[in-house]
Amino acid sequence: MGASPVSRSFAGATSAFAALATAETISSVDTQAPTIVEAAGLTFTDLFAGTLKDVAVAIFGIHHKTALVIGTWTVIISLAALASRPAAHSRRYFRLFTAVIGLIGFIAYVTRPLANTIVGVIALALGLGVGSLLHRHLASLNGTDPTEHADIEMPGTALGSRRRFMAVAGSSIVGAAGAVGVAKVVRQNSIASQPQALQPLPAPVTGTTVDAATFDSIDGITPYITPNDNFYRIDTALVVPKVDTQQWSLTIDGMVDTPLSLTYEELVAQSTTIETVTIACVSNEVGGDLVGNAEWQGIPLSTILQQAGVNAGATQIFSHSVDGFTAGMPTEVALDGRTALIATAMNGSPLPTRHGFPARLIVSGLYGYVSATKWLSRLELTTWEAADGYWIPRGWSKEAPIKITSRIDVPQRKTVSAGLTPIAGIALSPSVGIADVHVSVDDGPWQRAELADATNDNTWVQWSFKWEATTGDHTISVRATDRNGVVQDETPRSVAPDGATGYHQRRLTVQ
Repeated sequence: MGASPVSRSFAGATSAFAALATAETISSVDTQAPTIVEAAGLTFTDLFAGTLKDVAVAIFGIHHKTALVIGTWTVIISLAALASRPAAHSRRYFRLFTAVIGLIGFIAYVTRPLANTIVGVIALALGLGVGSLLHRHLASLNGTDPTEHADIEMPGTALGSRRRFMAVAGSSIVGAAGAVGVAKVVRQNSIASQPQALQPLPAPVTGTTVDAATFDSIDGITPYITPNDNFYRIDTALVVPKVDTQQWSLTIDGMVDTPLSLTYEELVAQSTTIETVTIACVSNEVGGDLVGNAEWQGIPLSTILQQAGVNAGATQIFSHSVDGFTAGMPTEVALDGRTALIATAMNGSPLPTRHGFPARLIVSGLYGYVSATKWLSRLELTTWEAADGYWIPRGWSKEAPIKITSRIDVPQRKTVSAGLTPIAGIALSPSVGIADVHVSVDDGPWQRAELADATNDNTWVQWSFKWEATTGDHTISVRATDRNGVVQDETPRSVAPDGATGYHQRRLTVQ
């Protein structure tokens, strides 16, 4: 008696899972290269990022990369199950499916900038081999494709069985899951480990360190300095590049008088400027948490450009990451007096791997997608028209100043007790600074909040307002005004194409 459609699909899904797990486990060996599934996810991101980025970030937040990897596994396994479902030629369809997926996987992998081609080919070959052999064995136990084996007694059919079939499938799933799980843990621990700087950070001689009187003592407010472990990370890298500083250098070329190539040691030796700067992701919704404030140590971008000698017609600084990401910003941004650093340290330590080690750009007042390139490898001076960064062809604005925004952090609960209640949060307009924050209760008059100190105008400012809460349901709104007198835009707009606007509100019940 032939196998049921469900069992044929299960055989295909199990075999595909084992194939993927084998390929992932082997390709995880090189922690500086993407795995097979990561490469597929990166290619998918490149093709559809402009359409899906907002949706993914809105739904999954900082976990959108994990969701994409899981989604890639799910799609491939589901397609394998469908390919194996037909009663006739189940194995033939599965072989055809794996051949197509293998070819797509090969192309996706070898075209990634950090790919280890030898490891990738071995991983794909062994993965496809394991998947094909397992599917053949499960098909024989299942009595699949009688039309292909009309005169042959399938091996194992005399033993029965569904029980044998389930035992082989189950052990394959457990073994594959265990192998890929161990590989992932080892890989993540390697990537998450503190990078080994080749030399200690020099003592800063210019810039401003944190000496502000903050409101950190208010329970629930965002701390003035964001710890490295809590700092948001939004980028296109499914695999965090782990750069070998002995092989790495930063190139400054293009429309310059003297092209430069700086080693990590040379860059760190010049990293004597420290500045506190707030950076933000353009995908940050009103009231969102894709924003952070840190002490960055590095070398002013203007210093490097002066050393290279910028040609008169060079109107764009086009930055390149080791993983192929690019971003472009006006050259004048590095020369107009705002803080613009090639950063090598964050909050007193060498840059964490996930935040851009060995070097990244930090530019006050611009959204990260045009300025905050991590794992920096090259600064190319060119014209504004000559090149577009990664996100520009995908529908995002080429010019991206951070919009004035404010957020309510406190109260955190939706229900509070009547009486004196603190309302508090943050406001930011990096490179300009915040002059005032006002709070409105139930669309009533705007009342000035108290501002904490800020190290400079490049950072967010904490604010606090003492509210005499009365029983009932209330809506709290906040708005900010920058030092140029510009009031925060109250019109609700989505993040695309150049940042969200609108007032952040909290609805509370006072008892």
